[in-house]
Amino acid sequence: MPENTGDAPPLLLGGARLTDGRLVDVRIAGRHIEAVGTAGSLTTRGTRLDLRGHLLLPAPAEPHAHADTALTGPQGGPPSHGAEDVRRRATEAALLQLGHGATALRAHVRVGGAQGLAALEGVLAASRSLRGLTELTAVAVPRLLTGVAGADGLAALRDAVDMGAGVIGGRPDLDPDPAGYAETVLALAADRGRPVDLHTDGEAPARLARLAAMAKGFRPGLCLGPCAGLSRLPRDEAARTADRLAAAAVTVVCLPQGGCSCAGIRGTPPVGLLRAAGVRVAAGSGALRDASNPVGRGDPLEAAYLLASQEGIAPGSAYDAVSGAARAALGLPGVRVEAGFPAELLAVRGDDLAGALSLAYSRIVVHRGRVVARTSAVREYLDSGAAAAALGLPRQGRADSGSGGGP
Repeated sequence: MPENTGDAPPLLLGGARLTDGRLVDVRIAGRHIEAVGTAGSLTTRGTRLDLRGHLLLPAPAEPHAHADTALTGPQGGPPSHGAEDVRRRATEAALLQLGHGATALRAHVRVGGAQGLAALEGVLAASRSLRGLTELTAVAVPRLLTGVAGADGLAALRDAVDMGAGVIGGRPDLDPDPAGYAETVLALAADRGRPVDLHTDGEAPARLARLAAMAKGFRPGLCLGPCAGLSRLPRDEAARTADRLAAAAVTVVCLPQGGCSCAGIRGTPPVGLLRAAGVRVAAGSGALRDASNPVGRGDPLEAAYLLASQEGIAPGSAYDAVSGAARAALGLPGVRVEAGFPAELLAVRGDDLAGALSLAYSRIVVHRGRVVARTSAVREYLDSGAAAAALGLPRQGRADSGSGGGP
C-alpha cells in the first residue's frame, strides 16, 4: 500500500456526542482538529460525516501486541517465522486492530536464535506497507543477553536496531543474570536513543526495585509488562513496589484479555493500587489468536471493558488505559477532542462511555484526519425502525433521536 504523504481533504464530523454529554461538530483540516462547535454550527467544503448517535473519543493505541505470532493459533502446529509469512500475518493483524480503533501499535518480535531476524524483517515490511493507515512499531526481543550463551542474542539485538526496530525489548526473567540483562538493554537503548519495553511477571519485588533504580533518569522511557505477579504479593509489599515504579517513571502495561507468547502466566496486576501510587498504567491486548490465547481479539475496548468490569476501574480511567496512557507509553502526542490536537479519533455507537464499552459496536476510525476503518454489527437495527418492526423487536429510543438529533 502506498503511503499517503499529503494532508487529508477537509472533514466534518457532525452531531457527535462527547463524554461530557455535549453534542458537537468537529472540523478536521489536515492531520489536526481545526475547530469544535455546537452541533450544527460548523460547515466545511470537504466531506461531512454524520455521527449522530455516536460517542466521539480519542483513538486507542495498542501498546503490547505480538505481530510475529498473530493469527497462528488455528494452524495447529509450529508457525512459520519466514519473513513473507510474518509480513502477511502482521499486516492482517494490524488491520484487524485498526478496525477495532487502534491507530498505532507496538509489536514485540523475537530476534536471534534459529529464526534470526526473519520475523523482524517481516514486521518491518508490514509497517512500511501500512503507512498512512496505522503506525506499527517493532520491539526487538532477544532471549538471552549475558554470558557466553548471550553473545549471539546481543549481536542479533544490535543488528535488529540497525534494521529499524524502534524499541528495545526483552525477557530478563529468562536470563541467568536478570540484572545484567536489564543493564545491557538499558545501556544499548541509551546509546541508540531507543525506549525500552521489557516482559516481566513482576513477582520478585527486589528485582523490580533494582530495575526501577536503574531506570531512574532514563529519558527514552521504560515500559514493563504484564506484571501480573504484583497481584500475588502482600498488599504492603506491592504498594512499596508501586511507589518505586512511580518514582522511576516506569509505565506498567497490563494484559487484561489474557497472556502473550512471551509471558505464560496470565492475570492482571493491581491496577487500582498502581494508579493510586502514581504509576502510569496502560492496557494492551497481548496475543491475537496464537497458541497462548487462541481466542484473543486484539480489541482495546475489550481491554478497557475488562478493567472496568473485573478490576473495578471507572470507565473513564479504564478507557484512558487504552488511549491516553497507551499513547503516552508509545511516545505519541496526547489527543483531546479540541482544536489543535491530532485528528486520531474513534466514534462508537452509544450515549456514554459505559454504554460504549459495554456494547462496543459500529465503530468509525479516523487516523491522520482520514476515515480509515468502519465496522458495524447486527445491532444497527436500533437505528432502523423498519428492520426492528420486521424482526418484531423494539426500537431503543435515544435522547438525541429524531429530527432534532438522531438518524
